[in-house]
Amino acid sequence: MVTSSLPTDQRVILQAIDWAIAQPVWLCTVLKTWGSSPRSPGALMVVNAEGNWCGSLSGGCVEQSFLRQIKAGQWRQLSQIVTYGDEGLEPDTRLPCGGRLDVLVEFLQPDDNTQSYLKRMLAAVNGSQPLQKQLVLPHACHSLNEVNQRSAPSIDLSTGMVTIWHGASPRLVVAGWSSVAEYCVSFAYSLGFEVVICEPRPQFLTQLLPLVSSPICVVEQFPAVYLETEGCHPQTAIVALTHDARMDDLTVMEAVNTPAFYIGVMGSAKNSENRLKRLARTGGLTESELARVHAPVGLDIGSKTPSEIALSVMADIVKHKNLATILQENHDR
Repeated sequence: MVTSSLPTDQRVILQAIDWAIAQPVWLCTVLKTWGSSPRSPGALMVVNAEGNWCGSLSGGCVEQSFLRQIKAGQWRQLSQIVTYGDEGLEPDTRLPCGGRLDVLVEFLQPDDNTQSYLKRMLAAVNGSQPLQKQLVLPHACHSLNEVNQRSAPSIDLSTGMVTIWHGASPRLVVAGWSSVAEYCVSFAYSLGFEVVICEPRPQFLTQLLPLVSSPICVVEQFPAVYLETEGCHPQTAIVALTHDARMDDLTVMEAVNTPAFYIGVMGSAKNSENRLKRLARTGGLTESELARVHAPVGLDIGSKTPSEIALSVMADIVKHKNLATILQENHDR
């Protein structure tokens, strides 16, 4: 049974594994978009022979068109690219914002090869070693290689080669509950992050629990202990937003031992300066470890209210997440 509390990519692949035990499935991946489009490159959807689907490619119009085409007997090649929107295969199908998208469609049979293929992809999106998938149209995937960094999907039309990266969804670990944390959680979820809140204090849990629901994960554990025992994958941002020096400092001291791409802690410029000195003096953090810590956290937008501070925090996190992807794309060219 697939649980809705999981990030979308995990839900899609788990559902594909379940359906592909007894029937063929169509695994769809957004490759490229032009103009405004509801989903970004890498977005997944799976459809079974009975017309059920999990995930999405658009606001609904593409899904309905795709189901009609499957019912009509289309998309039986092992791999193909389908274009929707302006100049697409179905001129009457328009994206809500007038955009256009290319979708890779893989037709997978219910056999052991498909199960093995999907389970390797599942391990990647669960946070294990990221994978680079390559296939040549109209054939099945011929290569799943371990890679270190995320890169955007690419298509070489001269050879029919399609390259896609599969890895974990971005994750936000929030160390302790506060008014700023509440807005950060909301923003992060709307931006597609998996969200984990670590809060061991009973009085704050009383405030927190009525405000959040699945798929937000609340861990009643000290944040530093959670990071030490559970760790994290490289697509993780860790933020301490409580003004509780003991909780925030210990979180940072443990966070620098992880591969998180972003570590941030809230505080004024003066308090942040004192914190970094304290972390070096009593925590033993090195210059390179301190350089990873964003303190004060967030972009300088003159924020004052909790919602403005949270906006600056998430904007900075998204900036660093996207910059890493851009740098990798340039490296791959």
